[in-house]
Amino acid sequence: MTIPRTQLETWSHQGATVTAQSTHESIRNALKKHKWPLGVKYNDYLQGSYRNATNIRGDSDVDLVVELTSSFQHDLSALSSSEQQRFHADYVNATYTLSDFKSEVINALQDYYGSSAVEIGNKSIKISAGSNRLAADVVVCMSYRKYQQYRSISDQKYVNGIVFYTQTENRRIINFPKVHYDNGAEKNFQTNGNYKPTVRMFKNARSYLINHNSLSPDAAPSYFIECLLYNVPSQKIVTNPQDTFFNVLKYLQNANLSSFVCQNRQMNLFGDSPEQWNLYNANLLISAYIDLCNNW
Repeated sequence: MTIPRTQLETWSHQGATVTAQSTHESIRNALKKHKWPLGVKYNDYLQGSYRNATNIRGDSDVDLVVELTSSFQHDLSALSSSEQQRFHADYVNATYTLSDFKSEVINALQDYYGSSAVEIGNKSIKISAGSNRLAADVVVCMSYRKYQQYRSISDQKYVNGIVFYTQTENRRIINFPKVHYDNGAEKNFQTNGNYKPTVRMFKNARSYLINHNSLSPDAAPSYFIECLLYNVPSQKIVTNPQDTFFNVLKYLQNANLSSFVCQNRQMNLFGDSPEQWNLYNANLLISAYIDLCNNW
């Protein structure tokens, strides 16, 4: 037996987006009302499943980024010594820190929503749901540049990322949400618009497995599923969802998973850091998908 096409098509549908957009607009308004220090510039935007159009029905919290853009951290390790010298001659250390910026963001959100609606989490600021507003996780960060070339301020190449620190351990986390989005959009184009529906299909199948006690809820976070599927060759992802489901599972069953990268292509999907997945859970998920398909 196999999963009916109608079921897979239902699983491929996108969840609601209007409330996520209104949540973003509400937080944007809260930040706009704040009186910022002179020279401070920032950008706010959706990230995660709502941003990437891979959200499914039942997704609740909206993930947002508030990024300090008037200063940045950097990685110069790929530059030559002369390029590093030119960089340091052109840039000076900022006096306004990420810690200063986070305090301002917290004040802005508390002034707008009230202190009881704003909770400081380890990785994000959590805002409770309200009228026409979903609960939100707000990551406060600053720009991060992974340099590839530096000749001058007007002639430089780098990968755009973000950096922030955990509240409890003060551990630095670097991510590349914009690159993740761009790569997903390119993959969706390469597959004639079938990649994002495929991600939603597999995410809903994961939810089905969890609801039927066939998979632990913490074994396969949505982000990792999206990254897993990103590594599947584009030609395996086709219009017929039954063919895609079969193609993907057959490929994953025989693939060298340890070589897989995150969708941002800046880090390995599997590893020892808290921001990486482990092979044991990935294989559990793949086996559960195969059992679901064989025993529907």
